[in-house]
Parts: sequence; C-alpha cells; structure tokens
Amino acid sequence: MADTVSKEQRRRNMQAIRSQSKLENRVSRELWNRGVRFRKNDKSLFGKPDISIKKYKIAIFIDSCFWHACEFHGNRPKSNQEYWDKKLARNKDRDNEVKEYYKKNGWNLKRVWEHEIKENLGQTVDNLVLFIEGAKKGNYSTMG
Repeated sequence: MADTVSKEQRRRNMQAIRSQSKLENRVSRELWNRGVRFRKNDKSLFGKPDISIKKYKIAIFIDSCFWHACEFHGNRPKSNQEYWDKKLARNKDRDNEVKEYYKKNGWNLKRVWEHEIKENLGQTVDNLVLFIEGAKKGNYSTMG
C-alpha cells in the first residue's frame, strides 16, 4: 500500500523525532531532583542507554510503546505495513541484543515502558530509585 503522505512530508515527520523524548526528560529531571547523578544517552555504551551510571554498571532504557512494539499500546501503522513490521521487529531484536550484552557483562539493566511513566510518573521514579539503590549495593542485575 502506498504511503498517504508525500516523501517530503514523511521526511519532515521523521526529522521531528528527537533522540530524547519528553518522557525521558521528565524521568531524568525527577531523578536529578532526588539526588541521583547519571549520564544521559552515553554514546560510549552499547545501545546508548537513556540513563546510565558507569560506576555501578547501571543502564536504564525508556521504551516508547510505538517504537518498541508494546504488547498493550503499540499500534501498527496502516500504510506501508511490510516496512513497519520489519522496522518494529528489528527494534525488538535490538532490544534483546542490548539486554543480552548487558547481562553477559554484569550490568544492572532496567527497561521502563512509556505507559508506566504516563500512568504514574512518581511511582515509576520511586521504582527507579529503588533499582539504582539496590544496584549500588549489589542486589540487582538484569531486570525488565
């Protein structure tokens, strides 16, 4: 099926997608306000975690429901479905590669879904703080 917008409009739409989402910024701002110090989108780490603390081997990824094909909220575009199916499947495969990499290298990995943040930002940040504190004490490894 043909795309419903022109190539130029599709290009503008895709360019508007930022490497840091508003959700990531809300979460990182809350963590920072609670005294958690970290790096954002560290390019030296595999998969560029949204939030990372190298000293404690902590990597946190904030996954969009669309781009990471959430089972509950991910929607499949109606146009160009073959392209999007491959794209979203590759994103999920990459998520698994990243998970295996950090697991193999002894990192503390946490993935947070967009819908968790939207449903309850405070609870999500509380859970992240507990995860970070546990990882600092050596109580966690790879998690969801």
